[in-house]
Amino acid sequence: MMDFLRYFVPAGRGHQIWQLTRREVLGRYRGSLIGLAWSVITPLLMLGVYSFVFVGIFKSRWPGMESGGGVAFALQIFAGLLVFNLFAEMMNRAPRLILDQPNLVKKVVFPLEILPWVSLLAALFHMILSLAILIGAAALILDGIPASAIAAPLVLACMIPFLLGMAWLLAALGVFLRDVGQIMSPIVTAAMFLSPVFYSLEALSEGFQFWMHLNPLTLIIEELRRTVLLGDWPRWSALALYLGVSFGMAAAGAAFFKLTRKGFADVL
Repeated sequence: MMDFLRYFVPAGRGHQIWQLTRREVLGRYRGSLIGLAWSVITPLLMLGVYSFVFVGIFKSRWPGMESGGGVAFALQIFAGLLVFNLFAEMMNRAPRLILDQPNLVKKVVFPLEILPWVSLLAALFHMILSLAILIGAAALILDGIPASAIAAPLVLACMIPFLLGMAWLLAALGVFLRDVGQIMSPIVTAAMFLSPVFYSLEALSEGFQFWMHLNPLTLIIEELRRTVLLGDWPRWSALALYLGVSFGMAAAGAAFFKLTRKGFADVL
């Protein structure tokens, strides 16, 4: 348990994590003309595309939000993709977190366990901007921001231990099994369509809904929509259960990373 807490709460490493995260975020836009502004422009462009497609072409309606028309449909998809993109970025990058830093593996004193934190915080930076855009668009289109929207960050925070656990697990596996990075691409693509991103969970039969709830993205997507777009408070008991499972994943991932870490240098 103490090893897990050391991984999950990297005391004394805050400045180091901040510097690496800052370099990660800025490095993504290095060389571009407008730099960091792309982190705001990109989600705005995507929201515009969704709105055009579902309002102007498909005339789509989301169950329970028919009065909002295609714009409400676009917001529902944007909310689903907000959660999925965070998951996808972590899962696609995790298998190479250690492989891409062989020089750090040779440094015995460098805490390799903070690399998933750096990747996660960089992804959270972009997700927070997208969340702000979602809330702003909802306020304009749905006549105001519901009070329940303040719970949205808490809903998303429940996913953090799960993502860290998966990142520690995949980062360690990626060192010994290089195919992991290749396998994750189709898995992430399948997860997008097997999660309620482009459709409402209520549109599925009860049997499919049961299996869909086993997907770790489903609850977070549904609760984010509930708090921001529907004006309802989260189902706290469901989130508490999810958080417990999420911490279990984090503990398992940290334990596996610690167990295999001694062999990284030999493989690299």
